[in-house]
Amino acid sequence: MTEPNPPAAPASGVRTVRVLEDRDGQRIDNFLLGYLKGAPRSLVYKLLRSGQVRVNGGRVRAERRLEAGDEVRIPPIRLPDPADKGTPPQGFMDALDAAIVFEDARLLALNKPSGVASHGGSGISFGAIETLRALRPKDTLELVHRLDRDTSGLLVVAKKRSALGELQALLREDHGAGISKRYLALLTGRMPGGVMSVDAPLHVGLRQGGERHVQVNPRGKPSLSHFRVLERRGGLSYCEVRIETGRTHQIRVHAQHIGHPIAGDDKYGDEAANKRLREQVGLKRLFLHASTLEFALDGGKAPYLLNAPLAPELVEVLDRLG
Repeated sequence: MTEPNPPAAPASGVRTVRVLEDRDGQRIDNFLLGYLKGAPRSLVYKLLRSGQVRVNGGRVRAERRLEAGDEVRIPPIRLPDPADKGTPPQGFMDALDAAIVFEDARLLALNKPSGVASHGGSGISFGAIETLRALRPKDTLELVHRLDRDTSGLLVVAKKRSALGELQALLREDHGAGISKRYLALLTGRMPGGVMSVDAPLHVGLRQGGERHVQVNPRGKPSLSHFRVLERRGGLSYCEVRIETGRTHQIRVHAQHIGHPIAGDDKYGDEAANKRLREQVGLKRLFLHASTLEFALDGGKAPYLLNAPLAPELVEVLDRLG
């Protein structure tokens, strides 16, 4: 049996954890992040790469999906005591509380501000999920998915294990109608035709220092994005983007691939265009916003349509572009 809240004290030896039914289909990296509360992501991936974590006696990659009954070997590691981290600043807690745009008995949806990480780690003490847990200490809250730190918009948190399992199953339906995900983005230049689908496989690589960098690569995973121009302003294209797959940095890399990178993107964007937009219209962040999520729980019987309004600073940029 897995422990619901494993101790944060140093482990005295190797642990073997049997995977329960409610974890069936979960990726091993996410399983470890949930089990080893407080462990940095970098540590989890190091344990996997070095073969210290094993499933049924064998080495596994981070994307390996677990099955109920699998036995996971976890080496002894020292985890920080959560009490040592203190609590998030009150102002940050108040801001995230005010950013909740939907809540019922099963789910909570946050209009995550740009600059806020989905979860802590890599030098960030408090991400969105840690702060929500501090706000709701009596609730069991789990991230359903993640948003890039620089991307604003809908971040969905499950309040019940059943909802988490059902939503993660829908997310795995890459080319199905599991979850409809729509974003708003400002692309540099005039995207031709008004509508464009980008079907280009994406491969995640690591740069020196562990930073993720994504490229279009035939060896990558299938990735499909649909761009539709809503307005053209100041020589730029304000678009709705619908994605059928949820790859790391998918919209950002696909936009770069078609020659119209997202405005304000300091990783995949146009440095000169970003500088001009910063000086002329005050764009100081990535112009990418997760605006709409549509799905149904209970086998299709309970439909959800979640919306997060465009961040005020992005509305101001559009207004200044005229």
